[in-house]
Parts: sequence; C-alpha cells; structure tokens
Amino acid sequence: MPPAPAADRRTTVDVTALLERGRTLTAPVLRAAVDRLAPPMDTVAAYHFGWIDAAGNPAAGDGGKAVRPALAVLSAEVTGAAPETGVPGAVAVELVHNFSLLHDDLMDGDEQRRHRDTVWKVHGPAQAILVGDALFALANEVLLELGTVEAGRATRRLTSATRALIDGQAQDISYEHRDRVTVEECLEMEGNKTGALLASASSIGAVLGGADEHTADALEKYGYHLGLAFQAVDDLLGIWGDPDATGKQTWSDLRQRKKSLPVVAALAAGGSASERLGEILAADAKTSDFANFSEEEFAARAALIEEAGGREWTADEARRQQTIAIEALDAVDMPHRVRDMFTALADFVVVRKR
Repeated sequence: MPPAPAADRRTTVDVTALLERGRTLTAPVLRAAVDRLAPPMDTVAAYHFGWIDAAGNPAAGDGGKAVRPALAVLSAEVTGAAPETGVPGAVAVELVHNFSLLHDDLMDGDEQRRHRDTVWKVHGPAQAILVGDALFALANEVLLELGTVEAGRATRRLTSATRALIDGQAQDISYEHRDRVTVEECLEMEGNKTGALLASASSIGAVLGGADEHTADALEKYGYHLGLAFQAVDDLLGIWGDPDATGKQTWSDLRQRKKSLPVVAALAAGGSASERLGEILAADAKTSDFANFSEEEFAARAALIEEAGGREWTADEARRQQTIAIEALDAVDMPHRVRDMFTALADFVVVRKR
C-alpha cells in the first residue's frame, strides 16, 4: 500500500500550546538578560515587557503573540536538537524585536501598545531610545556569550536581519511623505521591516543546532515570506482591526498616514474610488489639522480603500505569501511533526485578530 500523501499525514497542532512553549522557555532567560541593564533602564524595559506597571508594581501584562520565540525554539528541532538549544536565539530575536518596537512607537507617535501607554509616553523619549539601544546590544551579548562557531554564525545572520529591519523602518517613514508608493516598494519595505526578523527567528535555532547553510537559507525563506503574510494581516488590522483586540486606536495606520498594503493596492487599482482616495490622501498630506480629523472622516477613507479593492487584495496577498512560506519547507529534510508545527504557525499568522 503506497504511503499516504503528505497532506494526509499532517498531525493536529495545538498552536496555543506551541506559542506558550516558546514563551515559557524564553521568559526566564529574557528576564535575566534585561536584569543586566543599569537603572533606570532595567525598570523601563520591565515596564515595556509588561512585567511591571508604571508605578513599578508587578504586573501580568500582555507579552505579545510570541510567534518569534516559538519559531526559534521550533527551528532547533529541525536539526534533531532539543528545543532548548534555540532559546538563546529566541531571546536575541525578542530583544531585537522589542528594540524596534520602542523606537517605532516613538517615531510613529503611538501612545498605546498592548492596551497600555507606550514607554516614551510614560518614561519619556530619551528612555525609549536608550532602552531600545540597550536591548539591541544585549541581543548580541546573549548569542556571543555561547562562545561557539554556531553562535557566531547566528549573530551574523541576526545583525544582517537587524540592518534590514532598520532599512525597512526608514523606508516606512519616508513613504509617509510621498503621495504615491508602488506595491513593489511597499512589499520591499515590509520584507525588510517584518520579513527579515521573522526569517532570522525561523532559522536561528537551527543554526545554533548546527544546521548547514542550505537548511538555514531555506528556513529563512520560510520566515521571510511568513513575515510578509504577517505584515499584510497587520496592515489589515491597522485599518479595520478591533481596538479591544489590537490595543491600538481605531484606524491607527490611517491616523499615521502610513502607505500600508491596502492603501497602496487601492491607489494602484484605478477606478473612481481609487482616484477619489488619491485626491483625498494628497489633500491630507498638505493639512496641518490631521490629528483633529473625526472618526467619520477616517471611516470614509477606509471605505474608499475597501471599495477600490485594497482590503481584498491584501487578504489575498497574505494567503499567497503564506503558501510560498510553506512551500519553502520542501527544501528541508525534517520530521513530519516539526513541519506540521511550522505549517500550523503559518496558518495562525493569517487568521489572527491581533
């Protein structure tokens, strides 16, 4: 009897448990790393991570989705290593990710993250910058302290991803001041800003476990396209997400004039809704009263984006990038159980609500 097709061999994966495993393995090492920071940076970082409130009291804040730690510890299993092998990589990626969040919140003027005031709002811009810088330095320390050849390889890949992430943030800011951005430019920016770090998360545990370059590259390809799917969903949530789930304001990306995928796709679509949207956004760029727009005005812009097809195109693009990510796994010889977990995480990314 021939073997069952790969699709029929897929096992049921508890994604919540998979995410929690990454969070549980990573949390104590992450806290120990943050404890190294000099006061008051240690306290500011602890607030950012949700471990304490603004008054310094212990808190059980929302620590985020934990997709990156889950991927990092899972990727170690590709090589046959224990999940714990990927923990230093998971911690390093989390530190870089949160370095970027601290700086992004300040640059974007975001006052809320995960249903709480952002660090710059509570502790001031200077602390947000300093703590972000410190987290980036800690990320490299955590890896290099392992003292192995594999740690050096992992650090090189992570620093390259960090540089791409910073490139993406610079592109994102520059696009806010342009009337038009192409879909290709937007995808390049989002590949840098989100795809690069998820690529690193998807491969770093395997690298620490001794994976060869071919395996690491294939896992990075999975993570890169997963990142594009992740960001496409983020872009949808940035306009139409429920504030109670996202922890951000209604129409948050529209308030910041972001040239996100739904906006760019709508502007490129042509037709009356696209033309009207272009006229409105061009006028918006010239106003100094943008912060005082009513909810109805933002809702009208969102409706035009949807009418022009930007919402549907972005949802389709998320699924397309998810498919490319999963197909990249074909280049890696790994246990079926591990592949199923990678696939389940990709499925989770495109159906999440926050």
